[in-house]
Amino acid sequence: MTIEFPILPVEQPIGVFYIASIPADILLKTLKNVHRSMGGDGVQRDASKSRIKEIVSFCSNTDSVFPTPIIVSVYNNIVKLDEENNKISFDDNTIIGEVLDGQHRLLGLEDSDNSSHFSMPVVFMFGLTPEEKAYIFSIINSKQTKVNQSLLYDLFELTSKRSPQKTAHEIARSMNSMQESPFFNRLKMLGTKDVGQDLATLSQGTFAQSIMLLFSKHPNKDKERLYNDEPIDSEDGTVLRMFFYKERDEVILKVLLNCFTALSKVFREEWETPKEYILCKTTGFRGVIKSLPSIIRKGIEYRYLTEDFFNSYFLKVKENLSDKGKSLTSQDFGSGEAAQNDLADCILEPLNSFTYTGNQVSTNNN
Repeated sequence: MTIEFPILPVEQPIGVFYIASIPADILLKTLKNVHRSMGGDGVQRDASKSRIKEIVSFCSNTDSVFPTPIIVSVYNNIVKLDEENNKISFDDNTIIGEVLDGQHRLLGLEDSDNSSHFSMPVVFMFGLTPEEKAYIFSIINSKQTKVNQSLLYDLFELTSKRSPQKTAHEIARSMNSMQESPFFNRLKMLGTKDVGQDLATLSQGTFAQSIMLLFSKHPNKDKERLYNDEPIDSEDGTVLRMFFYKERDEVILKVLLNCFTALSKVFREEWETPKEYILCKTTGFRGVIKSLPSIIRKGIEYRYLTEDFFNSYFLKVKENLSDKGKSLTSQDFGSGEAAQNDLADCILEPLNSFTYTGNQVSTNNN
């Protein structure tokens, strides 16, 4: 069946192309992905299964949106272009062109149950040579700049609804602004250092993404449910989940403040000279975060999550590192995820034999 859509012509130095709004279900029937690995003049990279899975999940959100266009190289003589009336028409059972940009959006929509809910903006480009297709693909993918994660977290300050991301941002902001915090003026809130932040080694993005692991296993799912005023799970396997569920974010902040204040005091030299040590860099910080669930659970068993509890435990960690002849440097731990895991393992080694005999204090108040 022949179908017809209005178009808007756009003139640029490369020539004229056309923008239309097309139902996703029609695009899925009429467009083709031609990968470079197939040979010939295909320009697309192979599809990423993980990226497709992310988009499938995103499609189920009530506020899901794909505002950027699918870019299509139209096959010659397949699509009828009516420039006088600004319309295009084609057979909805015929492949009309190949995707130059947007294959993952389409593949994600195809695997979801929600493709019928979407119309997609589409750029139709006619008469492209293989060289022009390759040029357009390379320009699209080489000129895009990924948005700074720290800025994304900072934007949650503007939202009125509760979410794991907003909580993580507010904790990061508090840690960076409180003079008693070991992170005072040491977080790059928008991803870059401000004046006077000579000791800042962590971005807000790294800090917020990491601490969210302590109270939300599926932060995007939680965000979606909270935005729709739907209940979230009271338990999801994360160690501080109950405090987030009960909207006791101040307790999460206090636990983290106690933990990192103790850490900064036990490892004072390492904390105060971040250029020489990994403790305040991504490797060290994430290594500590990975170890925290087990340490916090140990404290919860005895209802101890005070600064003194963490101080006592990190002293044992320091002794353990000394016995091993290890220092918190990249020379001893390296970098990357393997180094983070190695550090977390070292931090947790004394846990089974650790006992704390300080004054018992309720975790609800300290």
